[in-house]
Amino acid sequence: MRFDYKPNFDDARRHWEAFWNGEIIDRPCCRVLAPKDNAKSYPRPPDIQSPKMDLKAHVEAFDRWASGIYFGGDAVPFFFPNFGPDIYAAFLGADLQGFDSDTGTSWAVPFVHDWSSVLHQLSYPHGYWWDSTLNYVSLAREIANGKFGVGVLDLHSNLDCLAAVRGSQNLCIDLVDCPDMIDEAMACVRRTYRLIYNELYIASGQDKTGTSSWLPFYCEGKFACIQCDFICMISPELAKRFLYPALEEEAEFLDRCCYHLDGPDALVHIDDILAIKQIDAIQWVPGAGNAPHIEWMDLLKHIQKAGKALYVGASADEVKIYHKELRPEKVFYDVWVASQAEAEELLDWLKSNT
Repeated sequence: MRFDYKPNFDDARRHWEAFWNGEIIDRPCCRVLAPKDNAKSYPRPPDIQSPKMDLKAHVEAFDRWASGIYFGGDAVPFFFPNFGPDIYAAFLGADLQGFDSDTGTSWAVPFVHDWSSVLHQLSYPHGYWWDSTLNYVSLAREIANGKFGVGVLDLHSNLDCLAAVRGSQNLCIDLVDCPDMIDEAMACVRRTYRLIYNELYIASGQDKTGTSSWLPFYCEGKFACIQCDFICMISPELAKRFLYPALEEEAEFLDRCCYHLDGPDALVHIDDILAIKQIDAIQWVPGAGNAPHIEWMDLLKHIQKAGKALYVGASADEVKIYHKELRPEKVFYDVWVASQAEAEELLDWLKSNT
């Protein structure tokens, strides 16, 4: 494995191995990005991409940006292909619209009116979005060429996929009115996860580079962020029947994974999620209008007490507060600072205070 934009990659690899094993070398696992000393800076391209863009130019713009970035600590440079959170549904037949660079998202157009007529379509990836994405990640791999990796897409599978193709409100009704049909639809979608992941894994070159994603963890094996934002709309009983078998299956397939826990409405499910043995880490997102992340320390400690690690995006000053409260072997900090000197100062502080 080689990353030209990360010359001390072997040191980062040792820290990541320790992190995944619940161990610590000299400090918590920490990605610190900063402008590189004496290097020309370039604007970072938008997070969301669109088929109307010159996608080759987009990856080349990321390449230029990365050439001027100091990937400090355990940062491993990866490009994130991103057509929005409903790309998984698009792989199974939905169309996408939106692609708003301000909101950084797109969304699927629901098309399911009769589940029985689309079960075959939901059983395998196909069509424009699937073919285009495979070609795109292959192109990105060629441009990366040892300088950086090409990461995992945002794969909203399981019930999130069904909500995208049917509409969230309609799916809520279906879970009660025709649960056996939803069992069948879930079985179809669940069968696609390994196929979709594996084909993208090879096409993007992650079988050679290791893996990362929109959450910038690094794993030498297969990593992804797993999630179900739709969980906020259902009871624990419905989640146990329809969701958790799928999450367990995804987590067991992956070598490492982080669960994206989004918003206070999801907290009714927290202990059931923490009980999934194969989930390694949790990213807690409080959501707009709620107390900031740093004010949820009791929840973060509860997650660590259950044996899970944490993803924490924070400022350098906030890291020092978290560090006094959280177990250092069970946390990954993601930080942006203004200079290489500040990056090294934070890493030295963590070593001195661990």
